[in-house]
Amino acid sequence: MPLRRRLTIAFALAVGVSAIALAAGSYFVVRHNLLHDSVTSSAKQARQNLAIAPKYLPDQPAKLLAAYKQIGGFDTVLVSGGQPYSSTFRLTVRQVPAGLRALVRKNQLGYQRTTVAGTHYLVVGSPSDDNAELYFFFSEQGIWHELAVLRNILLAGGALLVLLAAILGAVIAREALRPVAQASEAAHSLAEGLLETRLPVEGRDEFGAWAQAFNEMAGALETKIAALSAAQARERRFTADVAHELRTPLTGLVGETSLLAEHLERMPPESRRPAELLISDVDRLRRLVEDLMEISRLQAGAEGVHAEQVDLASVTAAILRARGWSERVRLDADETVVTTDPRRLERIVTNLVGNALEHGQDGVAVRVGRDESGVFVEVADHGPGIAPEHLPHLFDRFYKADPSRAGPGSGLGLAIAHENAILLGGGIDVRSEPGEGSTFTLRL
Repeated sequence: MPLRRRLTIAFALAVGVSAIALAAGSYFVVRHNLLHDSVTSSAKQARQNLAIAPKYLPDQPAKLLAAYKQIGGFDTVLVSGGQPYSSTFRLTVRQVPAGLRALVRKNQLGYQRTTVAGTHYLVVGSPSDDNAELYFFFSEQGIWHELAVLRNILLAGGALLVLLAAILGAVIAREALRPVAQASEAAHSLAEGLLETRLPVEGRDEFGAWAQAFNEMAGALETKIAALSAAQARERRFTADVAHELRTPLTGLVGETSLLAEHLERMPPESRRPAELLISDVDRLRRLVEDLMEISRLQAGAEGVHAEQVDLASVTAAILRARGWSERVRLDADETVVTTDPRRLERIVTNLVGNALEHGQDGVAVRVGRDESGVFVEVADHGPGIAPEHLPHLFDRFYKADPSRAGPGSGLGLAIAHENAILLGGGIDVRSEPGEGSTFTLRL
């Protein structure tokens, strides 16, 4: 649950509990006072009524009830000589609470509340001097109605107060968490590369100090990334410059080694082997310089894409035939038409298959097709596999997982393949387990 919602609910609950406690306390205080006043006034009236009872009892009970009726404000039930009398047909001696009758029969004055036909009564009972029993029914319906109205008002007021508290809590939570939301948006902006993002510093409270610290961190991060970018740019320029400077003398060396290769058969045996090694090393140096220049152009964004519609299966088969790999590589390809740059596609597939043959020897399988993720070219080998700690660095320049068996490669082949895949709008995934071979998958 979001923090803003939790704060709003907590604020509303705090106000609601306080309002309920205050309303309940107020209600019970008013209720106690009203009912206490009712008992006091009813007991006073009952004593006055008892004072006039001896004038009519035991011979004139009907006149006594008539006298009480003239006073008004209560109804009377009389038991005299074992005979019950009532000032109204609604009330009989059976409506008198049994506990109160037992108390009166013990010659004690008492009272008890009861409900008759939905009407609330306070019944005050007392014995008379002539062994009669007098019960005065004082209606408390007005009191209970007032209490019901008060209860409803308190409930409605409490609900309204909770609603207002929730609205106020939402406003307060929004204002209190506004700096947090701004910081979250700023962090997302930084993650997206907007390094100039800063937070407004408002006030000198904790949020102001937080914003100041965030800005300092963002500034330091921007400086560090700028320095790293500059260093990376210098490194790329240096690589490109070195490759470019080597190209001119290397062109001469390549020409000279070509002439040397034409005369190998006429050279004495003791000179032929050093000459062959020289020719091989110059060829490796030529390939290295070409790779350096290519990856420098790719990472500098100086390479374009010339897309056309091609059949991925036919292109892959042609690459294997041109390289003389058809006998060593098993191809499983479905007709898969895709719009891409065939020259860069050839470069990627050549590097992936060449890498698999170099490290996996025979048993390399290439699969071409289309699945739910799109078009793919999968190159699998049964070599020694790659340890998990090396997988994140496979596409780095000059990286070799195991230099002792990496062969004559420069360590640029996978990096060039990866950069070309990105240029084509795709990527290369790798799965590998030590002892179980490796699988590189180009997705377009």
